[in-house]
Amino acid sequence: MICKLSEIVSPAFAEPHNALKNGACNQLVLNGGRGSAKSSYASIEGVLLILKHPDIHGVVMRKVSNTLRTSVYAQYVWAIQELGLYSKFKCTVSPMEIIYKETGQKIMFFGVDDPGKIKSIKVPFGYIGYLHLEELDQFAGEEEVRSIEQSVLRGGPLAFEIKSFNPPRTRDNWANKYCMEDKPGQLVHTSTYLTTPREWLGQRFLDDAEHLKQRDYGAYEHEYLGVANGIGGNVFENFEPRALPESMVKKFDRIYQGIDWGWYPDPFAFVRLHYDSARQTIFILDENYANKQSNEDSAIWIKMKKYDRVLTVCDNAEQKSIYDLQGLGVKADSAIKGPGSVEYGMKWLQRRKIVIDPRRTPNAYREFRDYQYERDKKGDVISGYPDKDNHIIDAVRYALERLMRGSKTVA
Repeated sequence: MICKLSEIVSPAFAEPHNALKNGACNQLVLNGGRGSAKSSYASIEGVLLILKHPDIHGVVMRKVSNTLRTSVYAQYVWAIQELGLYSKFKCTVSPMEIIYKETGQKIMFFGVDDPGKIKSIKVPFGYIGYLHLEELDQFAGEEEVRSIEQSVLRGGPLAFEIKSFNPPRTRDNWANKYCMEDKPGQLVHTSTYLTTPREWLGQRFLDDAEHLKQRDYGAYEHEYLGVANGIGGNVFENFEPRALPESMVKKFDRIYQGIDWGWYPDPFAFVRLHYDSARQTIFILDENYANKQSNEDSAIWIKMKKYDRVLTVCDNAEQKSIYDLQGLGVKADSAIKGPGSVEYGMKWLQRRKIVIDPRRTPNAYREFRDYQYERDKKGDVISGYPDKDNHIIDAVRYALERLMRGSKTVA
């Protein structure tokens, strides 16, 4: 290795690194907020374990396979480069794996959404002795994690495991409870951006954290300090029912519009909103929520309201419907969406205040009020966002998608 570990590993991780190195533990649970550098540390530690134990191979997993390449795979390639070992490894994306040339050891990347590949993992020699589960809270629960461990970690004397995640806000989430368990060989470690060298984060990151701290301490505490400070299963704890008089609405000038397509039983959902960027507040202004409404009738309603002058961003699942609106004189375009867009968009919305007048937009009010995380048979909250009763919510995501894409910061 060309560099010193202290140059690329945050000092906060001295304890877990030494515990693994000295055999004091063989399982790490790394939790923390944004900028805590836990994912960087996990990837470096994973590479070091492969180098130290020439008989083992590694498996790195996320819940969904289409997020692997730009997340954990890229993170491990970065780790190899930072360690000064890139010439000693072969990195491929099809299959997605990293091979240590000297021994032939592999680090393989899989999504849980492809169970067939997990059960059929074969290695040329030795056994799989290292498992990294990234974004632990996105897995279905402890039972799914245990099934993965039983399938992957078998056949050898050594087994190392790292689980890393940002704690979900809801205290009842299974992953938050998992961290509190006293398990033999397991070390639970918490880090935050405050334990990361400031120069690694940059002034913009630090300014954003301080701004949120002053504006919404609860959100800051959760996002940047990794504190699970939510008490229930509601996804949106930040929405505020409030009367919006017409005199106020007429002054709003940052207008966004979105459409989630539907026919029956799912409804067509149109939403119009104003976004106050200084106060990071969304004001829901109007809605059209209807079953069995034709594209022609939707266009007539939009033009009657004189909403056709503002771009309406639509779910890209129905390009023909978008063309219909465009042909009928409505300024419309398709959402980009893509891997991870739902999770990112929902978290973006959760960090904003959402003001809704129940009299103006009763369906938006109902959706944001009632939208909850799902629970397993034990009553534990399951991570992820249910795809039901969220038509206006999706329309809001599409409406603000371009704004969201322009505001991404270090996670």
